[in-house]
Amino acid sequence: MNAPASLRILSSNIQAGSRTRAYREYVTRSWSHVLPNGKRANLDDLALLTSQFDIVGLQESDPGSLRSGFDNQGNVLAELAKFPFHSHQANRRIGRIAGSGNALLSRLEPTEMLDYVLPGRLAGRGVLIATFGSGKQSWQLAITHLSLGVKSRQLQCNFLADLFGDTRRLVLMGDFNCEADAPEMQVLYRRTRLQAPPKKISTFPSWAPTRSLDHILCAGFEVNDYASVVAAGSDHLAIAASITDPMQIT
Repeated sequence: MNAPASLRILSSNIQAGSRTRAYREYVTRSWSHVLPNGKRANLDDLALLTSQFDIVGLQESDPGSLRSGFDNQGNVLAELAKFPFHSHQANRRIGRIAGSGNALLSRLEPTEMLDYVLPGRLAGRGVLIATFGSGKQSWQLAITHLSLGVKSRQLQCNFLADLFGDTRRLVLMGDFNCEADAPEMQVLYRRTRLQAPPKKISTFPSWAPTRSLDHILCAGFEVNDYASVVAAGSDHLAIAASITDPMQIT
């Protein structure tokens, strides 16, 4: 299927369904990193948000462990928000206690799904790629979550530049753990057709955002309505946008 003239898309780090409203809660609510209590209610709230969009990319989505009640959170959100197509990429597991990964929720049927492990000093980062349509009309949407360390992000941005250097129509969304204009991000703008977001939006911490860490980068699409959105109790705000495909406008 080719891209409709306009799509509503969302990128959200869901913090594995946890709620955090202040820095102190990283300590006082540390139990939420290993126990499932309260997460299903938070997923219900996230489902209300994601149901308003055509395509959603999730980061820190638990693929099934003790802290998620052994539910794949991407699958749960897809069912609650009635997305007919969904996929996930498990990137990090700590035994049966906790897991983390990327997930796609879509109202369009992908023609292909791929995932890659990203390089870095510590394992556990990846990129999940959906292809829509075929031939010259095809386009890709990728979901990623980059590392905390600058040197690892440099490796990861170079890897993504290699991967998408020839891609003409692309959406790359996720938690980049850095500003969109950070030095390590420049390789994406030099070696691919991706463009920086239309404006800077602070997304972390969600209760008093001062850092712009979450972005939607596009190539071959016009971007409108670029804004932050409260993602239930996550410590990150989500990023929403409308993308328009010039090839589909008559």
